[in-house]
Amino acid sequence: MAKFVDKMLGVLGFEFEEEEQTGSRDEVVVWNESKQKTRRANVVGLPTSKAMKMVIIKPTGFDQVQGIADHLKNRRPAIVNLENTDKELARRIIDFLSGTTYALGGTMQKVSGSIMLFVPQNVDVTGDLDTNYMERLSLSKAKQI
Repeated sequence: MAKFVDKMLGVLGFEFEEEEQTGSRDEVVVWNESKQKTRRANVVGLPTSKAMKMVIIKPTGFDQVQGIADHLKNRRPAIVNLENTDKELARRIIDFLSGTTYALGGTMQKVSGSIMLFVPQNVDVTGDLDTNYMERLSLSKAKQI
């Protein structure tokens, strides 16, 4: 039984030393600091986030829209510049990407006249972007119906 207690105290970092006093042997519990310092603590690394990539695209045809949607599916925000795109083609691109963004739980914002920002769910956008654009867009679609 004494050996079991000695082992348990040894596991906890205590060490027994024997001292001689008046011809008899007494056991004294001594804290062994050097043994405590040599123990290795469990070190757990903190997860690091990958650098986020943003895609800037100036589409010239509707065939490029699926590639933009793939970027959104891979959780990469996309800035779409529609300045030199035909109005009807730009409307089709915005419709397709807004549907993709909605399905992925993301958001879209108008940055300027013909530049749109499409972000997936894992990205928050803050700043002075044109917030009234979404209201105007929904009103213009409601008038068409």
